[in-house]
Amino acid sequence: MSIRFRFTLLYTFILALTLSIFGFVLYTIQSQDTLDSLKRDLILSSTRLADATLRTDVPPPPFPNEEHNENYLKPLPFNEFSEEQEFQKFPEREIARVLDAEGNLVASPFGRTGDEFPFSPAGLEAVQNKQDWFETGLIENEEMLIYSRPVIVDNEVINIVQVARPLTERNRTLKSLATTLIITGLLTSLIAFGIGWIFSGITLNPIQRITQTAQKIGDNRDFAQRVQYMGPNDEVGQLASTFNSMLTRLQNAFQKVEHSLEMQRNFVADVSHELRTPLTTLRGNLGLLKKTPPAPPEIQADILNDMVDESDRLIRLVNDLLLLARADAGRHLAKEPVDISSLIKETHRQAQQLDSKRNIQLHLSPNLNIIGDRDVLKQVLLIAVDNALKHSTGDIKIQAQQIDKQIEIKIQDEGEGISAENLTHIFDRFYRADNTIPGFGLGLPIAKTFVEGMNGEIKMESEINQGSTLTLRFPTAS
Repeated sequence: MSIRFRFTLLYTFILALTLSIFGFVLYTIQSQDTLDSLKRDLILSSTRLADATLRTDVPPPPFPNEEHNENYLKPLPFNEFSEEQEFQKFPEREIARVLDAEGNLVASPFGRTGDEFPFSPAGLEAVQNKQDWFETGLIENEEMLIYSRPVIVDNEVINIVQVARPLTERNRTLKSLATTLIITGLLTSLIAFGIGWIFSGITLNPIQRITQTAQKIGDNRDFAQRVQYMGPNDEVGQLASTFNSMLTRLQNAFQKVEHSLEMQRNFVADVSHELRTPLTTLRGNLGLLKKTPPAPPEIQADILNDMVDESDRLIRLVNDLLLLARADAGRHLAKEPVDISSLIKETHRQAQQLDSKRNIQLHLSPNLNIIGDRDVLKQVLLIAVDNALKHSTGDIKIQAQQIDKQIEIKIQDEGEGISAENLTHIFDRFYRADNTIPGFGLGLPIAKTFVEGMNGEIKMESEINQGSTLTLRFPTAS
């Protein structure tokens, strides 16, 4: 069962229940109102008859239940019973009887024996106790509402007046009302079901589109699709918006995964390439050493030197790869106060050993402290200085200062600079703008990973023939 059908069924059920309650209340009110109206009319008529009875010289009562007694008095017709106007002209559809205190018929419109109204013992007892009494009964196969009331003189019941009206018209009206309410309720519920089905379809259409979009994404793996929703910002609109936001995040995550996989493939290809060259050289040199007759001693010495160089190169490559792997794996970095000035001075002393002929200038502000990993930060500085030494021949400047709430470190060289095209790939792994310079293209990617791991920023700026500047920024220790 679809949610659309359940919603429509729920709407229809609520409407049908409301109509049923409304119809029941209306029917009950109408039934009671018409009954009260009949009772009021009967009370009014009986009051007039009772007053007329008091003004009438009522003959002595007959002997009850003595049909065969010659002294038994038959009921009188109203025209003989009383000359009062109330007994001469009687309302249409209303009939009356006059009884004695014992419930025996005294007078009726035609004075016929057997004109008695149905009168229950409980009703007779109530009237004899000076109480009014309503009851229903069949008179000539027609349901009637019968009202009995006592005629009291000197605190004694001397007669009983009964007035009755048929309930046929009232019952017919109530039956017609009930039929109308039922048919109207059914038709209204059916129409409401159709309208509810249409509107629920319109309301749930965005959810259907979400389902279709999700199906297409699952089939085509296309996270660029979005749910088109132009309605109000209600629950359905928020669902569509949330779904689109989720798709955006999934698209970004999927692109990152694709980018990571592409980088991984490129990484494996680059590592294979970097390993192939020294391994091929080693394999070739081993073949030369196995050659018969053996090579002269001086050639063998050159071969061994080449093999040592290639072995050192392999060791450096493996060390760089291990360092990069640790950075990628999210190596836990220490969080301790680091004095930037003393660390740069220490790095400066070690960097001078790499090329004692180069001039490395320091411009350091006092009291520069950050929170980070001292060993890792030193590794980053050595990579930056080594990169500047390899790609330039002039002086190198290292500056460190505090700008607002950040510590800024700049390593500036006077080399040939980097083109804008190469600058966009400067932090890509194994990327080298100049293949004539030794190295594997892993230094700056390693530095970038470590800097970002310490909540820092790294940026390379360069212009052709103007040199390059590597900028590091870290939050201050405060």
